[in-house]
Amino acid sequence: MAGPEVAFGGIVLENTYTPIVATAPPPSGAIYIDAVAGVDADGVAGTDPAAPVKTPAFALFVSNSVAPAYYIRRTADAPYEPLTVSAYKKAVKGADSLTRKARAALVAKEKMAGNDAKRAAEAAAIVLPSVPDALLPAPVTIKIRAATAHRGQRVLVRGWVHRLRLQKGLAFLVLRDGTGFLQCVLAGDLANAGVTLGLTLESSVVVYGVLNAVPDGKAAPGGHELAADFYSIVGLAPGGDDAITNRVQESADPSILLDMRHLALRGETMSGIFKVRAALLRAFRRVYVDLGLLEVTPPCMVQTQVEGGSTLFDFNYYGEPAYLTQSSQLYLETCLPALGDVFCVQESFRAERSHTRRHLSEYTHVEAELAFITFDDLLLHIESLITKTVAYLLEEPEIAEIVAKLNPAFQPPKTPFRRMTYSSALEWLNEHGVPNEDGEQFKFGDDIAEAAERRMTDEINEPILLTHFPVEIKSFYMQKAPEDPRVTESVDVLMPNVGEIVGGSMRIYDLEELYAGFKREGIDPKPYYWFSDQRIYGTCPHGGYGLGTERILAWLLDRFTVRDCSLYPRFTGRCKP
Repeated sequence: MAGPEVAFGGIVLENTYTPIVATAPPPSGAIYIDAVAGVDADGVAGTDPAAPVKTPAFALFVSNSVAPAYYIRRTADAPYEPLTVSAYKKAVKGADSLTRKARAALVAKEKMAGNDAKRAAEAAAIVLPSVPDALLPAPVTIKIRAATAHRGQRVLVRGWVHRLRLQKGLAFLVLRDGTGFLQCVLAGDLANAGVTLGLTLESSVVVYGVLNAVPDGKAAPGGHELAADFYSIVGLAPGGDDAITNRVQESADPSILLDMRHLALRGETMSGIFKVRAALLRAFRRVYVDLGLLEVTPPCMVQTQVEGGSTLFDFNYYGEPAYLTQSSQLYLETCLPALGDVFCVQESFRAERSHTRRHLSEYTHVEAELAFITFDDLLLHIESLITKTVAYLLEEPEIAEIVAKLNPAFQPPKTPFRRMTYSSALEWLNEHGVPNEDGEQFKFGDDIAEAAERRMTDEINEPILLTHFPVEIKSFYMQKAPEDPRVTESVDVLMPNVGEIVGGSMRIYDLEELYAGFKREGIDPKPYYWFSDQRIYGTCPHGGYGLGTERILAWLLDRFTVRDCSLYPRFTGRCKP
């Protein structure tokens, strides 16, 4: 059988086969076939016994049946042997089939290239208007979040191309403006024009058109779509190697994604996290208004420590030593006599060289101080804050939808939270074979490290108010428990999958006890005169707490690390971009 030659991948395929019986030893140019380890793939010629093809048919196909000999082995440890005449004849049919497929693929490729060239020429000939049609009704400029209220109207929307699907005569753009997503449909010349065929993801555009509900059986964000009658490109984003899908890939190394955070933020997961974050802070403030707390704004540049000198970021402040604040607590305490119960939402800074998934060097600290309360009052307040904040958060449909998408198993916490003392926690850890940091059983006075705390919290699998920590492992300002002076009236709120999200305590309100706390920690009391004065000019029992916004977000949204919950996270070794 004979036929025309076909150029394919640099090889000339010819439908004429003449059986060649191989002789040993293999001559130069022989083709090697390995039924076990061989590979039938483009670029594999079989001329190297270390890189054989897999089948006799493919051997004939790649050699055009003009090789001097064909050698085959059927098991990994067998020697190569000449291909028999009968096996050669059987392979001819397979090689002929491969040749026909190659010819068909080549014809299809040429046809596609021709169609693409024709379409490109037609697209280049389409010149879209530079201004919208003045005879159409004037559009209403809207944000996507307001689209539902403008169905049936002609509108103008600005945003970025989030998704893009092009087909003959139609183009579907999902537009993003930060407030929502909107599908825009371009038809006719709008879809076929060269500028549309060259449109790329993340290009910024302006689109005019009428908003319509999507037809039955169809789906689109918000249940509607924009039938475009005009659009223009504001900023064309790059394609090819510089396309955003190449710059930011979900499977990329985390450090690369952090370097590209400014682009990664445009993804639905990341943007969703920060929409929930904003709603969380709104909900906190709403609860504080309900509870009668006043918001204040303490300084971030300070000259005193709160949580230990080893975690202070220091800097030169006009020739004087100063620090970035670890907590606004001390300043909040000074507000109590003048403003009553107060709170703040402020950045705090900790210079811990910690690489755990729940530590940041800069984080958003929600802190509150309350006057004339008991320790039990403080615990009830914290429970109420958390449960009411989550309830308010989930009242917002868009936010509830994001939470459900990112954390489908999330269940709002219910009161009362489990209460567990530090001593009871040590008993639980020892009973469950969890060692301390020295690999031994826990004993009174040991700090409960993160791993042990997380295991206990995850196994118990409910919110825990862990209370009454030893004086020695807590801060100088914490009030001792009247029933046991070895421990403080302190509390950590622990949540499954993230661990501690809140730390709080009653504060020492006796001046002499405060001075004893300073002495125990080796702190000079003189710079704290303004803090000590609160115990002189009308002292009172009081307490407060600090909550890490990123940690509670990690709990709400089931994030592996709090770094996902900070806009541009700062931690050991990273202060960019």
